[in-house]
Amino acid sequence: MPHQHRSASVPAFHRRVMLAATLALTIAAVPLAAARADDRPVTPQERVQIENSLRQAGFTRWGDIEFDDGHFDVDDAIAADGGKYDLELSSVDFSIIKRERDD
Repeated sequence: MPHQHRSASVPAFHRRVMLAATLALTIAAVPLAAARADDRPVTPQERVQIENSLRQAGFTRWGDIEFDDGHFDVDDAIAADGGKYDLELSSVDFSIIKRERDD
């Protein structure tokens, strides 16, 4: 009889261990997801530097500016030639690191 009782409780023990492990992994993953979701508005100081960089590069107007994935995103920037671009700017020196035409 003790053998039957032990074998019946082993699956329940494994279920508890798996549940605890799943819960621990879920709790550990939440801060990681939050760390990756670093999307935030730009500060007033950053906005001044970004807008200066955009003007120096010949852009006359632009849409939303936000910080995302370690760089600044600028939507719908209008160049001097009238072309519309989506831009990525460096978070270190505010230089344009990526420029995609947005027709």
